[in-house]
Amino acid sequence: AKKRVNVSLSFPMENMLAKLAKRDQVPQATKAAELIRVAIELEEDEVFNLIASKRDAEKVKFVSHKKAWA
Repeated sequence: AKKRVNVSLSFPMENMLAKLAKRDQVPQATKAAELIRVAIELEEDEVFNLIASKRDAEKVKFVSHKKAWA
């Protein structure tokens, strides 16, 4: 089941959402959901990058792929 969320948009954002939805021939709600999904993926990527950056330190012992999954 999908959850309905009310979002207030500024006029420029509302206008852009309408143009993007029209371009892609989808309802505005569908386009908004797609854009939110992409934004969440970008946020996740930033978190994973931060975690990886913290793990990427000097003098760290690396394990081969083969050994790690054996």
